[in-house]
Amino acid sequence: MSVSRVPPIVTLTTDFGLMDHYVGTMKGVILSRCPDARLVDISHEIPPFSIFSAAYSIDQAAPYFPPGTVHLIVVDPGVGTARRALCAEALGQLFVAPDNGVLSLIAGRDAKLRARELANPELWLPSPSSTFHGRDIFAPAAAALASGSAKFEDVGPVVLDTEMLADLEPTQREPGVWRARILSIDRFGNAITNLKARAFPQIVSGRFAIETGTHSVNTFCRTFGEATDGVCFAFFGSSGYVELGMNRQSAADALGVAAGDAIELRI
Repeated sequence: MSVSRVPPIVTLTTDFGLMDHYVGTMKGVILSRCPDARLVDISHEIPPFSIFSAAYSIDQAAPYFPPGTVHLIVVDPGVGTARRALCAEALGQLFVAPDNGVLSLIAGRDAKLRARELANPELWLPSPSSTFHGRDIFAPAAAALASGSAKFEDVGPVVLDTEMLADLEPTQREPGVWRARILSIDRFGNAITNLKARAFPQIVSGRFAIETGTHSVNTFCRTFGEATDGVCFAFFGSSGYVELGMNRQSAADALGVAAGDAIELRI
């Protein structure tokens, strides 16, 4: 009995949106080189240039994909500069992305992450542009890896100093005070912090304050339904992080925060 080959999975995470041709063009490149690929869109609504949001999105999604998945991440404000293009191996999967910190949270999940520079021009499209590496370098490399025509070791030299985002872990400034960050804002306006819920169970008691600079959040709710209208509150999100939300309103708008912003937790 012949065993059918499982179609390879390639995911896409970008800040391109869907108004322009960029995402469709990258999919065309992938399907031209790996016709049986199953393409999965994680998100194309990452805020433009938001490496923090992209790092959070791929970190939340990747653990739920099977081994061998190829993840293509193109949030690349440094496109065309000296920043490197990477292929990383972690969680039994491959990650094709710019070397700008977008894989920082994945590296936190897998201490054995290995990275190589995407420096093999045989995997690129001919004459790559200086402004659309998603099409010309990342997509064809991801397709080659997914199809099996290239292996991880084929992409280029080993990289031991991948870029990492600063302040991804909360830092304790003094007893009871931590400096933290907003990792991402979701579609509902919930602000996801980098405060891990399991590390701060005291927040449930309500004896805390999360300072955003101009606002203070000091209410905890387990669900949106138990929240008072118009009040920002902290909750333990499905992300595993402490999140800031409002019932049927945007907490991010009310608090004036964006991905990457610094916050402070006082307990």
